[in-house]
Amino acid sequence: MDGLPGFILAALALCGSPGPATVSLAATGAAFGPRRGVAYMTGIDAGMVVVMSLTAAGVTGLVLAIPGAAPVVAVLAALYFIHLAWRIASAPPLQDTAQGSEPSFMAGVLLSLINPKGYAAMAALFSGFALIRGRPELDAAIKLGVLIVIVASVNAAWLFAGAALTRFFRESRTSRVINVTFALLLVASVAAAFLL
Repeated sequence: MDGLPGFILAALALCGSPGPATVSLAATGAAFGPRRGVAYMTGIDAGMVVVMSLTAAGVTGLVLAIPGAAPVVAVLAALYFIHLAWRIASAPPLQDTAQGSEPSFMAGVLLSLINPKGYAAMAALFSGFALIRGRPELDAAIKLGVLIVIVASVNAAWLFAGAALTRFFRESRTSRVINVTFALLLVASVAAAFLL
């Protein structure tokens, strides 16, 4: 397992860098607080386990090889991210949160399943490193275990980093500016993922 340190560093960089999931987690933590964001974060984590499994098994490559599938998947993903950005931008200030609802567990799962950055990162990690040579099942299982710990840790860090901004969400105007900024960052991260 000589490649493990490099794998961990690459996983931290790919999973921890800003993208649709991490930016939306920070926005959720900021707008709703960490307690109300845990279900959403858990959904993102669960969805990423599915993405990791599909990528490790080669299913993702097979589906995207179907003629016309990639553009349909891209449009559906973009529509969902626009919807999520709208929910973030229109979240009420914290004193009014009873009127708004935080993203759900299923919203987190869905985000992971349609997040192009997640698939790209997992494809790079599963194909770019060999931790156990000659034993592909064990290699994939170890990668999956390490990635689950990294994804869960990174996502919790983004949720709590966003929650550190909570005090700014008590004032209506500041809350709106931060929410719209997070929404724009989410749209920008999605655009970057589709363009790269």
